Amino acid sequence: MRLTRIALLACIVPVAAAAAPETYLVDPVHSFTHFTVGHLGMSTIGGRFDRMSGKIVLDRAGKSGEVDIAVDAASINTGDAKHEAGSWAAKNYGPRSRDEHLRTADFFNVAEFPQVTYKSTKLHFNGDTLESVDGTLTLLGVSKPVKLTVTAYKCAPNPFTKKDMCGADAVAQIKRSDFGMKTFVGPVSDEVKLTFDLEAYKE
Repeated sequence: MRLTRIALLACIVPVAAAAAPETYLVDPVHSFTHFTVGHLGMSTIGGRFDRMSGKIVLDRAGKSGEVDIAVDAASINTGDAKHEAGSWAAKNYGPRSRDEHLRTADFFNVAEFPQVTYKSTKLHFNGDTLESVDGTLTLLGVSKPVKLTVTAYKCAPNPFTKKDMCGADAVAQIKRSDFGMKTFVGPVSDEVKLTFDLEAYKE
């Protein structure tokens, strides 16, 4: 009887250990936050933030976890970083570039609010696949619930380094005016498509 109990414990303990939550740190080289907005009702303008950090906690057996992301607002990059004197852009739009304008109080106000953050409240799985994330987006000091739809998700060893990693793409549609960003609403759409493209390595 005692040997039977020991054998059962030997079987249970590895399962419990395997079910423990695992922490993954965001790879800042292969992770970006993107956004797109409508411009003048004619086209779509896109941009990204070049610097972000964060961690993801996954309990794949328990179908739960946490997502905690911090985006460096000043790292915004829309492809218009500087207007050189005498350039076409300077002649037509003035000396201030679009990226410089986006960092001001008209938009991201990076001096006062250096980070945009997203913190999950619940992860939703369908079997082993992560399908969506409920969470809170904080922008310009305003926090609002935002649901992310996960369009890609995979965990596996990196084929080159063999390190355990997870990757995911997740999208949401927000209204920037909900967060107090109202400059040029109309010519520039209020609706913003927000995308998190993440790769993270096991801690």
